[in-house]
Amino acid sequence: MSVAVDLVKNEPHLRTLKLSGHVGFDSLPDQLVNKSVQNGFVFNVMCIGETGLGKSTLMDTLFNTSFESTPSPHTLPNVKLKAHTYELQESNVRLKLTICDTVGYGDQINKDDSFKAVVDYIDDQFEAYLQEELKIKRSLISCHDSRIHVCLYFICPTGHGLKSLDLVCMKKLDSKVNIIPIIAKADTISKSELNRFKTKIMQELSNNGVHIYQFPTDDETVAETNTTMNTHVPFAVVGSTDFIKVGNKLIRARQYPWGTVQVENEMHCDFVKLREMLIRTNMEDMREKTHTRHYELYRQKRLEQMGFSDVDSDNKPISFQQTFEAKRSNHLAELQAKEEEVRQMFVQRVKEKEAELKESEKELHAKFDKLKRDHAEEKRKLEDSRKKLEEDFVEFSRRKTQISTSHHTLTLGKNKKK
Repeated sequence: MSVAVDLVKNEPHLRTLKLSGHVGFDSLPDQLVNKSVQNGFVFNVMCIGETGLGKSTLMDTLFNTSFESTPSPHTLPNVKLKAHTYELQESNVRLKLTICDTVGYGDQINKDDSFKAVVDYIDDQFEAYLQEELKIKRSLISCHDSRIHVCLYFICPTGHGLKSLDLVCMKKLDSKVNIIPIIAKADTISKSELNRFKTKIMQELSNNGVHIYQFPTDDETVAETNTTMNTHVPFAVVGSTDFIKVGNKLIRARQYPWGTVQVENEMHCDFVKLREMLIRTNMEDMREKTHTRHYELYRQKRLEQMGFSDVDSDNKPISFQQTFEAKRSNHLAELQAKEEEVRQMFVQRVKEKEAELKESEKELHAKFDKLKRDHAEEKRKLEDSRKKLEEDFVEFSRRKTQISTSHHTLTLGKNKKK
């Protein structure tokens, strides 16, 4: 009834009517539940923290299974993200769980860009979902939604506050993902140190403007629990894959020479609180906030980068189609201008090339004329030489004949005297 009253307040033109009998649309919640159970659920968790803080162990403990992850070395030159997807089933509810681990995070000497790989990975998942949304033929139901729903940020239990890398990374991520800071291996510090450490962490987050995920308090059924749990953040957790027998029960615990740390004992650590908030109470809220807040913010920025907007230059509402048509017209105009520019450039290049060819042609003609003149001059000289040689030959022949004749006359005269 309160819902109907709210609707009337928000939309006064609606009338509230009374039904004279049972219709059946009160079964819509049941239909929704059945449809959701049939389709299954998707939940993606990112674990950020230095190597050796127990990220994989905590995941095994949270979901009460063994993901069989392999330990990573401390010698990787860059941060790498490895995502593994698993199919889990509890009762008749199927869950497709993706765990993304930051391998080599914080192991480098220069940690300036350690967060960059994490930010890029989250943006890549948003981009993949956006591209699927923008397709003409979409398949959002069947495609795997890889957007990160929660980031568990593992804090090293130093007891002295956050490292600069922690603050920088969480500041870069707080607008992209739901961040839940947790103190790893909380059994290494005492109770009093742990309380001071929690207070210092929250002060540093607040002073640096880092917004972590707050459990919702708008739902009356969980408001009191979530309000209380918000005061316990960051959760101090302990993970274990070992079971020990306490009384007649096998429980998850860590065995030490001085005693036993029981993982599910709220006096020993906050593991139960984390599991309650993360899985049993607020999993759907994290999925919803990822879609309605973080993804919408990314989508808005990307569409603005593409040139789309809800209002025009006069601050009047404008449809997506109008924006597209305007961008298409502008794009065609730019293409035509570019085409004209290229054409003019081509014409100018052709003219310049023609001028160069004409100049080269003139030079070739000039060279040809010069060679022709040189050839004619050389031919004339050769002709003159030939004529001179012929004249010399004729003169030589004449003289030779003359000498031969005179020599013959002289010989006859000597013969007569004898």
